[in-house]
Amino acid sequence: MSDACCGPDEPGRDDDHEETPQRLWQVQEIQLAAVAGLLVVAGLLAGWLGSTITSVVAYLLAAGIGGYTFVPGTLQALWRRRIGVGTLMTIALAGALVLGQFAEAAMLAFLFSISETLEDYSLARTRRGLRALLALVPDRITVLRDGSEATIAPEQLRVSDRMLVRAGDRVASDGIVRSGRSSVDTSAITGESVPVEIAPGDEVFAGSINGIGVLTVEATATTEDNSLAKVVRVVEDAQQRKGVRQRLADRIARPLVPAVMVLAALIAGLGALFGDPEVWIERALVVLVAAAPCALAISVPVTVIAAVGAASRLGVLVKGGAALEALGAVRAIALDKTGTLTRNQPTVTEIVPAGDTSPQRVLAVAAALEARSEHPLAAAILAATPNPAAADNVTAVPGAGLEGSLDGVPARLGKPGWIDPGPLSGDVARLQEDGTTVAVIEHDGTLLGLIGIRDELRPEAPDTVHALREAGLHVTMLTGDNTATATALAGQAGITDVHAELRPTDKAALIEQLRHRHRGAIAMVGDGVNDAPALATADVGIAMGAMGSDVAIDTADVALMGTDLRHLPQALAHARRARVIMLQNIGLSAAIVLTLVPLAAFGFLGLATVVFIHELAEVFVIGNGVRAGRLRPLRGASTPEPIAPQQIPAAPAGAAQDGGCACCAPESTPTEQQSMLQLSPIRKP
Repeated sequence: MSDACCGPDEPGRDDDHEETPQRLWQVQEIQLAAVAGLLVVAGLLAGWLGSTITSVVAYLLAAGIGGYTFVPGTLQALWRRRIGVGTLMTIALAGALVLGQFAEAAMLAFLFSISETLEDYSLARTRRGLRALLALVPDRITVLRDGSEATIAPEQLRVSDRMLVRAGDRVASDGIVRSGRSSVDTSAITGESVPVEIAPGDEVFAGSINGIGVLTVEATATTEDNSLAKVVRVVEDAQQRKGVRQRLADRIARPLVPAVMVLAALIAGLGALFGDPEVWIERALVVLVAAAPCALAISVPVTVIAAVGAASRLGVLVKGGAALEALGAVRAIALDKTGTLTRNQPTVTEIVPAGDTSPQRVLAVAAALEARSEHPLAAAILAATPNPAAADNVTAVPGAGLEGSLDGVPARLGKPGWIDPGPLSGDVARLQEDGTTVAVIEHDGTLLGLIGIRDELRPEAPDTVHALREAGLHVTMLTGDNTATATALAGQAGITDVHAELRPTDKAALIEQLRHRHRGAIAMVGDGVNDAPALATADVGIAMGAMGSDVAIDTADVALMGTDLRHLPQALAHARRARVIMLQNIGLSAAIVLTLVPLAAFGFLGLATVVFIHELAEVFVIGNGVRAGRLRPLRGASTPEPIAPQQIPAAPAGAAQDGGCACCAPESTPTEQQSMLQLSPIRKP
């Protein structure tokens, strides 16, 4: 928060408020402010009944008790040569007491203490919602050590420990399932609506709830460094970052405090020379309070913290005010195909042999060339061929495919065009029109046949695209796959603007073109690795399935922690609403200051009235900012509905590669891929 406000930056104010009671009335400052308020009422009643001494005593006690909540912190800040709104209020309080305006001093102390305490409480409450994620880790963990069960504290868990997770238990830390089968509920972590089926070898995340059966999970992270702790650290760091409007509020508020003090001094000095000194000193004190920019300084930070915390409950990780504002201003969105619109689980759907070649031989030669490849499309071929014999001298031909030797004769696998499909050209066209990626296989210069590989569209993709278009966003698909396959899948998803056969640098260039075409902010949704140039070029980069990719969560501006695409339009709608609230708060705060200062300077408003209006406005902007922490259902679209467990893929251990496989249409050479890994998609101004 800006120094211009008397917020957590000042000594004596706890920024985290880890021990703040859950109920507002239990906060000590609220209790003191309530006592001050009762004393103000008592003073008013005593004055009305004609007991002047009782009235003055009540006002002085109210001023002292209310001032106790902010005056000590202000004095400590002054000792450290830091001034803020608390400085203005302390000067105004002292001046009112010196001038004998005890009722105004009491009212100022009471209202300012109330507004400041509510400010702290609202910030602490939004932060507690995020910190509550860490409470998902169980208090005790059962581990298998030396062949027996042992119960340990979370901080004693070590990497490679075998955790025993019974039915209904929460998984204490990230790990790999070593034995047992079950379904786990990850809704608190990723926002997925349906439990995910897991088996030995699958990855599970901290905080997930085991449904049925008993699991043995090998820990891959300690409780201090697991995915939950990582999310909390990233969001808390993000809350310290400042968006454009937050920086604007700071730039206005920071110099405004000394400027107000100078203005008040001029009003008091010049007024004393040409009129009644007491009148003009009083007006100077009123101006001092009227121009206090605390509402302006607090308006955006409260909104950012509330909105970012709420997004994390939705399964969306937003890295601070800058990312939140960019997301709220998006006018067009570019979607990667593989792993974003599709499940990233390609399978062999058809084998078309040439001549009298058997389908088994076509598949065997293809598997031999792909035997040492880790590409998803290669995995599809290998999954269909148990125990393949590896080919020799296999090399990748960028943008074409693979070549090597099998049984001492040359063999090739690649995209149509690099290898002539000959009489199978009609089958190539048929498969590609159906959205299937085609690999052509050749052995000893003879065409063996085709293999059709397809990565199925996510079942929620059409609904997501429809919701994005209903929100007024232009949707584009960017992919490295061939045009026919990309067009077919885009048609199924409801996307008409398709750009295919792109290298990573081509995607980045297209993001620039989209920005100029739509004259607004552009979002790019990808895997965070292969799409790094495009994510960096976009106004906001969004990583898909970040819980399975450290690169995605570290580099993207926004990360969808799960794999349900329907959270994307929800996140955009949430950010748009938060941006509107920011604008409302800044406009109201600025209007209050601009209106009250001239009225106070010319004597139309007294100190008590200005204090009441000003602090009421501060309470209002805080309450308005806290509204950004509420999640609302998306208009015109339902919240994510249950998807059959078998349709929900496990989060990949690494980021997916888009486009054709190394065998069909690689988007970059290994050298290019290594350089892309070093790119950090920092949003350009």
